[in-house]
Amino acid sequence: MDYDSADRQRWLQWMLRIGKPVLEALAERKLKERMPVQKKGADREAYTYLEALGRLLAGMAPWLELDGLTGEEERVRGAMAKMAREAIDAATDFSSPDFMNFSDGFQPIVDAAFLSHALVRAPRELMSKLDAKVKQNVINGLKATRSRKPGYNNWLLFAAMTETALYLLGEDWDPMRIDFALKKHEEWYLGDGVYGDGPAFHWDYYNSFVIQPMLVDILRTVGPQYPEWESLYADVIRRSARHAAQQERLISPEGTFPPIGRSLAYRFGAFQLLSQAALQGWLPEEVAPNQVRCALTAVIRRMIEAPGTFDRDGWLRVGFCGDQEEIGEGYVSTGSLYLCATAFLPLGLDPAHSFWQGQADWTSKKAWAGVPFPIDKAL
Repeated sequence: MDYDSADRQRWLQWMLRIGKPVLEALAERKLKERMPVQKKGADREAYTYLEALGRLLAGMAPWLELDGLTGEEERVRGAMAKMAREAIDAATDFSSPDFMNFSDGFQPIVDAAFLSHALVRAPRELMSKLDAKVKQNVINGLKATRSRKPGYNNWLLFAAMTETALYLLGEDWDPMRIDFALKKHEEWYLGDGVYGDGPAFHWDYYNSFVIQPMLVDILRTVGPQYPEWESLYADVIRRSARHAAQQERLISPEGTFPPIGRSLAYRFGAFQLLSQAALQGWLPEEVAPNQVRCALTAVIRRMIEAPGTFDRDGWLRVGFCGDQEEIGEGYVSTGSLYLCATAFLPLGLDPAHSFWQGQADWTSKKAWAGVPFPIDKAL
């Protein structure tokens, strides 16, 4: 078996380099004390800590949930899963110095949803294993976001994802919030694997940062509750697979991709959908799992090893490739940056999976080398 253990170890080290400072600080209830807050917006301290936790765990969750690991990786996974539960406790305990804001302002609608996405992706480790008191605190935090209206765009999916987590938690959940998000995104589908961000097309990476990963996992989780939801699933997967193929083609032979649109400080989180397609097994036939691994490895290495990506204490700095504070929008702060962790979803695949087997060139590397590569075709 040609298992590329070096790549898996590299990915694991990269993910832990990003995630350990956040989870270790939270486990000691010292995140607000330790994490610097790089920002332009004046109010970002009110939101940045929940951003860091929710976004980080949304990426780490499939690995934390992975059963059947052995040896050192299993030891580390178990320790990090315990730390993640301690982090959730610290974030939702009203008496904790790291108690996070779920109830004031609009931004918590977003990051309660990323935390919810983490729960949906790791229901055993991040939900079932929580103490009853911690679970109730999580429920209270998620429900607190219902007092505000999400925006008429991809934000509808944040409300829907939070209700999806409440469903899994065995709580009263609101099917209307999910139904509205699903119906509007059906209306906003523009063709060839791309949704509008609301009624308009935005040329950015939000189809991968938010829209399609959440649509897929909402439907995977609650779709069977209503026949009209379940009937959407095949089309949503077909569109997502097409967009994943487009994402794979955007990765240049050198491991770069176009700096188009907003939120570029989320770095390789731009490829969450491609990573999710590999994790869940719905890559299109012409895109092999191991070529996705090789392409993503090239991207992550190029970005994570750029000077200035981390400060001297290991916290992420605002930037696309290195320390580029000027590219951060007013809503971006240190916690926002941890959305990059969603590129690591395939660590939730067993080490024996074909994703981790052997080397393979990705599409643009073949194309620019003058060797045969698949013709592209619209959906």
